[in-house]
Amino acid sequence: MPRRVAIVAAGLSRTSSHRVDVTYPELVREAVSAALEQAGLQHHDIDAVAYGSMDPFDGVFAPERWNVEACAGAGAANLPLMKITTGGTTGGSTALAGYYHVASGLFDVVLAVASQRVGETLEAQLVLNTAIDPIYERWLGAGAITIAALQGARHFWRYGTTEEDLALISVKDYENARRNPYAHLMRMLTVQDALQTRMISWPLRLSDCCPSSDGAAALIFASEERARAITDRPAWVIGAGQITDNYWVGDRTWYEDWDSLSMLARRVYRQAKISDPLRELDVAELYNAFSIQEIIEYEALGFCDKGKGAELIRKGVTTMEGELPVCPSGGVLCTNPIGASGMIRVAEAALQTMGKAGDRQVPNVRKALAHAWGAAIGFHTLMVLSSEAP
Repeated sequence: MPRRVAIVAAGLSRTSSHRVDVTYPELVREAVSAALEQAGLQHHDIDAVAYGSMDPFDGVFAPERWNVEACAGAGAANLPLMKITTGGTTGGSTALAGYYHVASGLFDVVLAVASQRVGETLEAQLVLNTAIDPIYERWLGAGAITIAALQGARHFWRYGTTEEDLALISVKDYENARRNPYAHLMRMLTVQDALQTRMISWPLRLSDCCPSSDGAAALIFASEERARAITDRPAWVIGAGQITDNYWVGDRTWYEDWDSLSMLARRVYRQAKISDPLRELDVAELYNAFSIQEIIEYEALGFCDKGKGAELIRKGVTTMEGELPVCPSGGVLCTNPIGASGMIRVAEAALQTMGKAGDRQVPNVRKALAHAWGAAIGFHTLMVLSSEAP
């Protein structure tokens, strides 16, 4: 049986299109120092490090070699370190690695770090265009925006979703981001404002698309004994997993339904003993890189039936005042250091569970869900956190 594991601290850096005020190691240290300070730990208290980054977006090969001391101080050279790269799920996969490191019994305190310096690359979309098969599919130029637009067009056709529904998602997330000091985009936006932003790839307008950000996140995972000694309110991991779809983008049924995400959700919910996620979860931090994806994720994660996702935002179910607040941080739609975005979801869920989310705190959070997707919508990670030990 795996050991009980909890997140005892979560650290975030400030984000922007390009953090010219810091070097890459300084950006990483910003998040790591925040996590260590929150936990009251020093670098020598760390047993191992899991580090994640999508190297192509950094414009730097193997950034962990440059950032290793920023992760765990000068002593990091003597610590086990695992490097992880899984596309947009990199941050989520790295969080899972930190969890498994402790759950396995190998280590008691593990630092998981994810970072991205997208401002160092010439054009992130050119990198995203390489995420699909190089022989049969890459010539289509189907990068992340195009794939999300295909999802939107199909969802519009099959379920009657509208541009106004996407605008409601954008308005909610931008409003939430204004409460988050670590968010990249903090805009005052109305539905009319959103509908007047320029069209990028129908039905997605500029307000429906995430930015490219520089940023980093850090989590500290601890065994039950260490967690109870470090903090009186850790975020216990009660469910976690990942799933990989088939390689060929054209062979997947992801246009309007994310079946692979639904499969993973059912598995993770069983671990967490959740039967009705809409009512049993108190917060969900979803990888909503595009507004349409948040709607599809509502459905795939069991918050509602297929085709009913838009109804949740129309009724205000997923707003800060609703039954299940989704992305109190503003989500990926407002902040997207790609390789770190998935870990930011876990960090935000942990902060909510520990009651340390500041102005974006949802009252009385007992269970929170964190999600990430990546690799041309082929990978998913999920983690459920609880204020109560399993």
